[in-house]
Amino acid sequence: MTITQLQYVLAVAEYQNFTVAAEKSFVTQPTLSMQVQKLEDELDVRIFDRSKKPISITEAGKKIVAQAKNIVNEAKRIKDIVDQEKGYIGGEYTLGIIPTVMPTLLPMFLKTFINKYPKVNLVIREQNTDSLIRNLQDGHLDAGIAATPLDIEFITERPLYYEPFVGYVPPSHRLRKEDKLSPEALDIRDILLLEDGHCFREGVVNLCKANQNFEDHFHLQSGSFETLVNLANEGLGMTLLPYLNAVELDERKKSNLKYFQEPPPAREISLIYHKKELKLHITNALREVIASVVRGAIKFQDVKIISPVSQN
Repeated sequence: MTITQLQYVLAVAEYQNFTVAAEKSFVTQPTLSMQVQKLEDELDVRIFDRSKKPISITEAGKKIVAQAKNIVNEAKRIKDIVDQEKGYIGGEYTLGIIPTVMPTLLPMFLKTFINKYPKVNLVIREQNTDSLIRNLQDGHLDAGIAATPLDIEFITERPLYYEPFVGYVPPSHRLRKEDKLSPEALDIRDILLLEDGHCFREGVVNLCKANQNFEDHFHLQSGSFETLVNLANEGLGMTLLPYLNAVELDERKKSNLKYFQEPPPAREISLIYHKKELKLHITNALREVIASVVRGAIKFQDVKIISPVSQN
């Protein structure tokens, strides 16, 4: 029995297909099939039922797969221990970032991080929160950056910064004359929202739910803040933006920004990772770099955190 064989078993269990598992494992399908077969012969038990499509896992196989995950993770932990003892920060590290954070945060820290830690092969993937959680659980991501709190049992959340909401209110809107916005003055019916699946959308909905009866009847939804701003400029409503998105607007559009009364509603952005804490030395280095570059960009101290999780 080898670690490689167990890794192949985990790949087949995940994809339920030998060909796909081989592609994901960067080996030929005959090589992977042969190694899985050798392990089954050695154990004298069938791990997979090949007569079904997709391939299913036998009852004994389910127990073997669960134990294989533990063994593979512990093998990876040994390498982590050695790297930390040597003070080595390097190797491949896969980071997922939610779409409403990626465009503003990534340019702020990426160059600093790769210059400081050139031996880290940082692989970055834009994913929504549900995908981040699933991929952290399956071991396809080492960490993620998402809006929190998520309160998921197997995930550790370490806040990076608190980003206030900012109103984008065109001249024709009813709130244009307000010096400062208040949550009580918001009306979900004239707020342009991101489409379903974005946690910032859920945060806006939750902010409005606290102050009014909510009915699910949005007229317009979009996948980008730029589109929402353009729609607002056409007189179709107002929208809310994260602070870092708002400050990047051109000067003409900045004239339409309205800030909230203190303390402003805000979202908590955290570095999240599995509680097994693999590659924790790289995770800590990443958090240190991000926190240091963001600290000077957001100066708000007292904020009211709005949960990204729907409160139905």
